[in-house]
Amino acid sequence: MPAFTPPPLPSDDTRWKIVNGTMRKNGFARHALIETLHTVQSSFGYVDNEALRFVARSLRVPLSQAYGVATFYHYFSLKPPGRHTVTICAGTACYIKGAAKLIATAEKRLGIAQGQTTPGGQVSLTVARCVGACSRAPVALFDGEVSGEMARERMLEQLERWAVE
Repeated sequence: MPAFTPPPLPSDDTRWKIVNGTMRKNGFARHALIETLHTVQSSFGYVDNEALRFVARSLRVPLSQAYGVATFYHYFSLKPPGRHTVTICAGTACYIKGAAKLIATAEKRLGIAQGQTTPGGQVSLTVARCVGACSRAPVALFDGEVSGEMARERMLEQLERWAVE
């Protein structure tokens, strides 16, 4: 049986070398699928169709399996993120203290549903199951910065600041 030769990189973007390094470190083994998709996500900010095809070919897994993994885990995004991201925690403590109202307010102000990005690509709205800051509930993350005891008005102020950038 001839030795496996991985496919060429999709482009000369250096981020593909990082992705390829993850696969090479794991011997292009099928079990490296999740780790490789994590590398794609952290390198590019999302996992697009080109990346899914390249990873599936390189690891010799069906494209449907790569797609299934990428859509099953909430960590992976198939679309590019907005310039800014607001994440609202919907864990039990946050939910009890009003997370649902914060989510509804953000959706209304941004004109998008959770998991979407505004048409101009300015803001992405995500919801997390728990961010581990339960004592500060309800919690929102603005570009990864935790803001506890979040009030509707304070959240709207931040969204307004992003809207005028």
